[in-house]
Amino acid sequence: MSAEITGACPRQTNDSACPAQDSPQDSPGSLEGMSVVTLDDMSTTNILDILDRAAYIDHHRREVSHTCDGRVLATLFYEPSTRTRLSFETAMLRLGGKVIGFAGAQLASVTKGESISDTLKTVSNYADVVAIRHPKEGAALVAAQASRVPVINAGDGGHMHPTQTLADLATLRSRFGRITHLTVGLCGDLTFGRTVHSLIETLCRFGDVHFVLISPEELTTPQYVLDRIDSTPSCSYTETRDLSEVIGDLDVLYMTRVQKERFFNEDDYLRLRDTYILDESKLSLSKPDMAVLHPLPRVNEIAVEVDDDPRAAYFEQVRNGMLVRMALESMVVGDELEGYEPTRSGPPSGPACAQSGKAAI
Repeated sequence: MSAEITGACPRQTNDSACPAQDSPQDSPGSLEGMSVVTLDDMSTTNILDILDRAAYIDHHRREVSHTCDGRVLATLFYEPSTRTRLSFETAMLRLGGKVIGFAGAQLASVTKGESISDTLKTVSNYADVVAIRHPKEGAALVAAQASRVPVINAGDGGHMHPTQTLADLATLRSRFGRITHLTVGLCGDLTFGRTVHSLIETLCRFGDVHFVLISPEELTTPQYVLDRIDSTPSCSYTETRDLSEVIGDLDVLYMTRVQKERFFNEDDYLRLRDTYILDESKLSLSKPDMAVLHPLPRVNEIAVEVDDDPRAAYFEQVRNGMLVRMALESMVVGDELEGYEPTRSGPPSGPACAQSGKAAI
């Protein structure tokens, strides 16, 4: 469903919309005891509730600081991470819990030949919730199936990164007051970028988004992701190689790095690494309220000079990432936030969603 950028995404006159597609999980339900391998594991109502809780936490730090007293989070990170690991750990610490775990496969019993399944069967005796990052796609699902406690996917290969997507959604909502009626540009490595795949998949569930997919020929969006957009009537996409040509039409520009760790040939990596660099010159072509997102770490795809521009939202994403992980960790272990009153415990009564029984955004 390739479409032109201008007018491709139908606009609504208010900030409420219904999720785009029916799902057996689109009714509200508790996340207590549930693993989160992808955001498909939860309803759209649950996703919006997480965003609501994250916003509440941001303004009630003292009230929620003992929410998870006595709880233990295990972080099992089989590949390097700074932001994601520290964000998961800080989230539990700020809720009053404690953290155990390892950072790097060389520090785990995998070096002795232990399987992921056996590691989880062991660690789930120590912890109340597990966050796992692994370079192989599907590892988080294997972990969830073996564990006695909830497992949260902190990124598995080039597959999914659900909590980063929650951080992205929280940032969009804080910037625009909505997560629909947007033209979203995704730029860089769209082949291996798990954050890109997760974000597209989730935005398609809510609908009314036009995606502009900006990448070199070698790093284009996988067909299964394009098929997902095509299967959503209110969503569309354009593919292009030229960032400067389309940046003026975007509400959101989601930059990604070319990931060296996903390449077998270093020459290919070096050739593609500097394909897109966002600097002040390119940024001057964009709307004054466009939001620049990036899952981080960056290499050189965003010039440091952009950091002080009000359109730069990537460090805001980091903060939102911690907040949504605080919300999610407390939810899967069944601990309620002091003073929080859920507003999405059932279908909304507004006219926009009265027929479908789905949550307003």
